Amino acid sequence: VQLQASGGGLVQPGGSLRLSCTASGGTLTRYVTGWFRQTPGEEREFVAAVNKGGGLGNVADAVKDRFTVSRNTAANTVYLQMNSLKPEDTALYYCAATTAIWGARGSPSSYYYWGQGTLVTVSS
Repeated sequence: VQLQASGGGLVQPGGSLRLSCTASGGTLTRYVTGWFRQTPGEEREFVAAVNKGGGLGNVADAVKDRFTVSRNTAANTVYLQMNSLKPEDTALYYCAATTAIWGARGSPSSYYYWGQGTLVTVSS
């Protein structure tokens, strides 16, 4: 499966963005799909994930009050809705997919397939 992440950009603090991760060459119903973010010199950080069935989402505690994750199965796309953005949310955001169990969703090493990343910059 190939993943294409999009929707990043420059936004002011307090603003919103919706990231999209569209899959081709396979259906996301076979995968746990995750979002991670990374800043220079840091490890990739788990942000959110959706299970294979699409009905269960999980968002990291650090952003759960501001971010939501969802999937449009027909569009083979997973979304990350980010509200009330803060400068510390600035990062390169990646989507990834794995056939591993749901319990492994938080570890980047569990994911086999990665998109190219989309840059989110939160700045005034």
